[in-house]
Amino acid sequence: MRILQGRPVSAGVVVARASLVQERPLPPIEHTRSLLSVESEITRLDAAIAQTLKQLAKLREKLASLPEEGREEISALLSVYERMLSHSRLVRAARARILQDALTAEAAVQQESDALALRAGPQPGMPEEEIEAARRRAGEFREVARRLLRNLTGVSFRAFSNIPTGTVLVAEQVRPADAALIDPNRIAAVLSEGGGVTDHTAIMMRALNVPAVLAIPQLSEIVRDGDLLIVNGTTGSIILHPDAPTLAKARDTMAEEARERKGIGRLRRLPARLLSGEDIELLANVELPAELPLLLRNGAVGIGLLRSEFLFDEELPLPDEDGQYAVYAGMVSDMEGRITTIRVLDWGGEKGIARLRQLGLPAGDEAENPAMGMRGLRLLLAHPEILEVQLAAILRASLIGPVRILLPMVTSTNEIIAAREHYERVAKRLRRRGVKISADLPPLGIMIETPAAALTTDALVRQADFLAVGTNDLTMYTLAVDRASSMTSELYSPLHPAVLRLIRASADDAFRSHRPICVCGELAADARAVALLIGLGIRSFSMNAAALPRVKRMIRSLTLDSCDTLCRQAMLTSDPIELQKLVRQFAV
Repeated sequence: MRILQGRPVSAGVVVARASLVQERPLPPIEHTRSLLSVESEITRLDAAIAQTLKQLAKLREKLASLPEEGREEISALLSVYERMLSHSRLVRAARARILQDALTAEAAVQQESDALALRAGPQPGMPEEEIEAARRRAGEFREVARRLLRNLTGVSFRAFSNIPTGTVLVAEQVRPADAALIDPNRIAAVLSEGGGVTDHTAIMMRALNVPAVLAIPQLSEIVRDGDLLIVNGTTGSIILHPDAPTLAKARDTMAEEARERKGIGRLRRLPARLLSGEDIELLANVELPAELPLLLRNGAVGIGLLRSEFLFDEELPLPDEDGQYAVYAGMVSDMEGRITTIRVLDWGGEKGIARLRQLGLPAGDEAENPAMGMRGLRLLLAHPEILEVQLAAILRASLIGPVRILLPMVTSTNEIIAAREHYERVAKRLRRRGVKISADLPPLGIMIETPAAALTTDALVRQADFLAVGTNDLTMYTLAVDRASSMTSELYSPLHPAVLRLIRASADDAFRSHRPICVCGELAADARAVALLIGLGIRSFSMNAAALPRVKRMIRSLTLDSCDTLCRQAMLTSDPIELQKLVRQFAV
C-alpha cells in the first residue's frame, strides 16, 4: 500500500481501477528558419488555425451532454480560445514573425505564445491573490499554442473514448478543454500530475461534479494501468494497492456519501420553506427539452426561464409556427400544470452569429462589440416576422397549461409597448384564423439585465406583468467585465455592491407595483446568495436544475430573521471582496 498526496479540487471518495491516458509528445522544433516560401508558411498557419477552430467547434457540440454548470464553464473557456484564434495578438504576431523573420509556422507560434505567456503570467511583486489568475492567463496562451502546434505537426490529440467505464482517469496533464470529453457517467475520478486548486481544470472538475485530485508528484511514474486506487477528492490523498481494512473503510465512506445524496433526493419532495414558515418558489432554467426529467426529479415547481434558442438552429431554416408550437406544447404538457416561462429568442453577443450575418447584421468578430447594439428584443423588433411567429406558437401552446412570456434585454418602456402591440396583433390574427386561444393572454414579462432597466424599473413595471432579474448579464454590463475575458474574468462577480444595489432597486419597484419578481441568473444557484436575496424580499428563484436540492436544503435551514440580518450587513458593505467574504462565511 502506498499513499500519494495531491491537491484536492473536487470532493468525493472513489474506489476504482486506474486508466492511464498518455499524450504523444510534440516533436522538437529543429528548424526555426523555413525552407518554404513565406506565403506557404502563412498558408500552413491559416490552415492550422482553421482546423483548430473546427476542433473547438466539435468540443462545443459535446457540451450538450454535460451538466449545465459544467457546460457554462467549459463554453466560456472555449470562447476564450476561439477569440485567441481570431484576429488576436497571438495570431497577428505569429504572422508578423513569419513575414519578417522567415520563420516556420511552428517556430512563430511557439516563440510568440511563449512571449505572451511570459508577459501574462506571474510577475515579481505581484499580489498573491493575482498570481493564480496570471497563471491561468499564461496557461490559455500555452494551450492555444499547443493545439496549433499539434495541427501543424500532425501529432494527434489523445482520446478518452476508450477508457473503461467506472475507472479513474490518470494523466500527466488534464487540460481544461479536455473536460468537454469527460463523461461524468463513465469516469469515476480524475487524477493529474499537473494543475492547481484554482486553475481552469479544477473549476471544470467541480462543475462536472467528478472527484478529482491534481498536482500529484510523479503520478504517471508510480501508477500503472489497472492499479486499484482509493481517491479522496476531499483530502487529496490517493491510496495505491490498499489493504483490506483500508478498502473496507473507503467503501463505507462511499456508502455514506451515497446515503447523503439520497437524503438530498428525499429533500426534493419537501417544500422550499423557511424555518419561520415563509414559502420560497424554486423554478428551473431550461435550455433543452431533455432537461425536463431532471428538473421534475429535483422538485422544481415550474420553469422560470426556458431559453428558446435551441429551436433556432443556425444551419437550418427558421422554425415555422407549427414546428415551434409542437415543441412548446410538448414541454407545457410535460410540466403537468406547472408554470412554463418562455423567453423569446435572445440572439446577439455570441449567440446566433451565422443568422445575424444572414440578416445583414455585424456579428462575432465583425461586430465592434458583440455584447452591445442589436441583440435581444431590439433585434426582434427590427425583424418582427421572427417575433410574431414565435408569439403565435407560444399563444397556441398556452391553452395546454400555464405559460408566461419573457422579453430579453429590455432597456426602455417603448420597447415593451412595441412588443405588446405585436403580441396583441398576433392574438387578434389567431382569433381571426379561428385558432382557439385564451381570453386572457399569458403574462408578458421582461428581463432586468442592464443597469438602465434596473434603474428605471419603476417605469418599466407599468408595461410589464412580471420581472426576471438576469444576474449574469446585469453583472457584465454593470461591472464592464466579460466573464469569458481572460484578462478580467477575476473581476466578474454578481456579489458586488453595485449589482446588489441594482437588484434591490428593481425589487423595491416591483413590490411597490405588486409585480412578481424572480432572480434567474447564476446568483440564484448560489445557496448563500439566495439567503441574502430573501433578505431583500425576493421569494422566487430560477436556477439550473442540478442546484435545486442544494438551494432548497439551505432555505429549509434558514429563518427570515437570519436572511434579514445577512442582507442588512451586506447592504452596508461597499467593498466587493468583503461582501463576497460576508456571504461565503454566512453559516447555517
